[in-house]
Amino acid sequence: MTTSVPNRFAVSSGIALVAVGLVSVNLRPGASSVGPVLEELRTWLGMGGGLAGVLTGLPGLCFALAGALAVDLARRLGITAGIMVGLLAAAAGLLLRATTVSASIFLLFSTVALAGMALGNVLVPAWIKRHGGNRQVTLATLYGTGLIMGGTLGSLLTAPLTASLGVERALGSWALLVLLALPVWGWLAFHERRNPDDHRDPATAPTGRMAGSPTAVAMTALFGLQSMHAYIQMGWLPQIYRDAGLSAAYAGSLQALLAATGIVGGLLMPTLIVRARSLSPYVVAFGVLLVAGYVGLVLAPATVPWLWALMLGVAGYAFPLVLALLPARTRHPQVTAQLSGFVQPIGYLVAAAGPVLVGLLHEATGGWTWVLVLLAATAVPFTWAGLRACRPVLVDDELGVPA
Repeated sequence: MTTSVPNRFAVSSGIALVAVGLVSVNLRPGASSVGPVLEELRTWLGMGGGLAGVLTGLPGLCFALAGALAVDLARRLGITAGIMVGLLAAAAGLLLRATTVSASIFLLFSTVALAGMALGNVLVPAWIKRHGGNRQVTLATLYGTGLIMGGTLGSLLTAPLTASLGVERALGSWALLVLLALPVWGWLAFHERRNPDDHRDPATAPTGRMAGSPTAVAMTALFGLQSMHAYIQMGWLPQIYRDAGLSAAYAGSLQALLAATGIVGGLLMPTLIVRARSLSPYVVAFGVLLVAGYVGLVLAPATVPWLWALMLGVAGYAFPLVLALLPARTRHPQVTAQLSGFVQPIGYLVAAAGPVLVGLLHEATGGWTWVLVLLAATAVPFTWAGLRACRPVLVDDELGVPA
């Protein structure tokens, strides 16, 4: 499961760790920073409830549509250059959206930034498979953990930054973090372009359709459901807590707690996949905690709010689980890229509808009870998909790809 395609430019362990760490922490703050200051953002831009729902659903939609183009972009430019293009788009979008007072232009530049992040979402797992060698578990662990840490930072720091800098500068400041990653990935992209073996299409999968793999379909369903919960939580959970009487800063810190809890999952899941005899008990536990967290928000949202955030955070371990399964359930880097390009865009497309529907249902019912009950009910397909996806089967074998 750790096969890598030989390449003429060998990426050292230190460079690989730095590169994956820098890109991973930049693929979430642009999305997670909006929820804690959504009320201030709506006031600043004069944004109505419907448009706010579109904004909260935008990350999933962009990750779906732009992610679907990532494999083709990597085929033309190379995996590393594709990631570099994504970082450039993310930096530009985050900077430019902080310069406007127009809601529509803010949405446009947010789309650019999120599209750039989508390229990284799809291509980094394939980059790890291609360049990771015997470091793949370490790099996959770093990648999943970095994604969660980036989301946590966006949730935790944006409200305090808004209090001191204003909402537009607070949101724009996340571009500075992206700029730190550009030199490393620019250097890697330069060397990739100089070495034809590295640039040669690593993203064209061998024959076989991903839809023909039951494992790929189950992973897509699990990824879609978990991402839907993640983006609903990023976009609306702070508001649920604020409507229960908690302050904006406290609500943001609870969302950060939820995200930070996932850091442990990012550290554990790649190793667990390799060592555990069965992942089924973990998947069932995630489903149970998902129900318990949402029921707690219905019955006593402000009584022990940290407990509900903690439960939902542990249920969110399904996210690093799926990310770690991408290289773990494939043999060839080409199949890894195709699997990532199948699971993530379709999964994010499913996820994109979640925050929008939550906004509409909340506005129609005037409360959060029905929203939370319906979210709890999704634990059933969530658990089924997880149990199916975690079987010890290689997608390559299901597609008939030669070893």
